[in-house]
This record gives sequence, C-alpha cells and structure tokens, in this order.
Amino acid sequence: MLLAALALLLGIPAVAASASSATTGTGWIRLAHLSPDTPPVDVYLYSFGNSNAQIVLHHVAYGTVSPYEAVTAGDYTVAMRAAGASSSSQPVISTSVTIKADHAYTVAGMGPKSGLRLQVLNDDLTTPAGKAEIRVIQASLKEQTVKFTCGGQTIVPKATFASVSSYAAIPPGNWTMAAIGSGSTGTTVVPVAAGTVHSEVVLDGSNGLEVVSLLDAAGAGTPPTGGVTTGFGGTAGHGPGSPVPWLAVIGAGVLITLAGGLRLRRRPTTGI
Repeated sequence: MLLAALALLLGIPAVAASASSATTGTGWIRLAHLSPDTPPVDVYLYSFGNSNAQIVLHHVAYGTVSPYEAVTAGDYTVAMRAAGASSSSQPVISTSVTIKADHAYTVAGMGPKSGLRLQVLNDDLTTPAGKAEIRVIQASLKEQTVKFTCGGQTIVPKATFASVSSYAAIPPGNWTMAAIGSGSTGTTVVPVAAGTVHSEVVLDGSNGLEVVSLLDAAGAGTPPTGGVTTGFGGTAGHGPGSPVPWLAVIGAGVLITLAGGLRLRRRPTTGI
C-alpha cells in the first residue's frame, strides 16, 4: 500500500506538468465595436477566476478595432458596458473565449443594437507560399448586402450584414478593395505583401460605404504585434491555481495514515 501511495505521489508532478503545459504560451486578442447603431461602450477583458480586468478600453465607438495584445493562453471573458458605466455594473453583453498559444482572435460586437452579440473570430496567421490572404467583415447596416471585390475580381458575391467570410488567397500587389451596395460603393487601395493576412471591414460612413483594411499578420506565421497587457486599467489575471500543493497535502496525509496503520498492526498484543 505504501508503494502504491508513493507511486501516486511520484505521478503527481507529471500530471501537473501536463496540465500546466496546456495553459502556457502566448496568444493574441483584439477587441472591436462593429455594431452601427450601438452607442460607444467600455470593453473589459477578464482572465478566468479573476475579477480584476486585465484590459479595459474606454469609450469604444463604432468602427473601432484595438491593436492586438499579447496574453497568456487560457480562458477569458469579454464584457461590454455602456460607456462610463461602473466597472461593477451588469454588462450589456459578455462572452467567453479560450485563447490558445500562438493563435490570434478578434472579439467583436456585431449585429444591430436590438440583437447585439459578441462574436469570437479566429484570425489566421499563415498563408500559402508566395500569397496573401484577405477576408471580409460586413458591418454595414445601411447596405445590408454588398458585393466585395479585389482588383475587380469578386471575393464575396453576397456579404450580408454581420457576416464574416472565409479567408481567400490573393497574389501580392496594390489592390483596390471595393464594397458595392445597392446605393453606394466604398473603396480603398491596400498594398498587399506576400505572407500577409488582412481583414477588410465594411462600415457605414458619413457619405456611404467605407472599407477599412486591418493587418491580421505581417508575415506568414508571424505573431501579430502587441505589447504585454500592463497599464490597461487592471492587473494581470490569474487562472486556476496549481493542484500540486493540495495533492501533496492529501498524499502526505495518505502516507501518514498508512504508516500509522502498519505500526498498529505490527504492535504485539498483550494479555489482560
């Protein structure tokens, strides 16, 4: 029994190390407000098990997309509150996101105000050799369906409101990106290098459609740029504590109990 208990204890570090490796490493996250009729919001990022916000972005208006920020891989919660609302108030909306090491994510407020949702987008960091990749995020409420073209070639024939297309591979070059609606067209010229990844965001502008190009990755497999998450209005979060101390205490108790039991069994009996 002692040998079995010792084997259990010896196995604890290996199990703990395996669990720890699943939550180590760095991932990247950026936050976006892409709901046209939703007023400005404050956006909070919380790590699992920590009530202190790791990132706080104040007064985020429609069309705003934050830079990427590097965070430890693990489970997080994104919450949106009305701009200026107390940090302890009930969020307007929230969602959870699991950030994996070496992966990037965009968490965006999408849809109309009446159906506002937080959508977690998996951002690609790799491209086919010698190519670039683009995708379309359709965030125009006035033109709820648009055709999106790159250099005159159709990339998405019908991009509907609050939709996100798959990535499409394109050759490098200076490309005119166009969102074509029934009443207006928005264009922008994007210099595209091989190995880069772009998100083309269709927005409602003051004079019709606008196209904003976001750089998801600056080179094939290159992590997005972004500083360590400090100084954003909160402290670094902490995930669940390591189980090693508790398992060690339990294991030590088991050994003491077993050893005591063996001593009692070996003690010679005396007559009364």
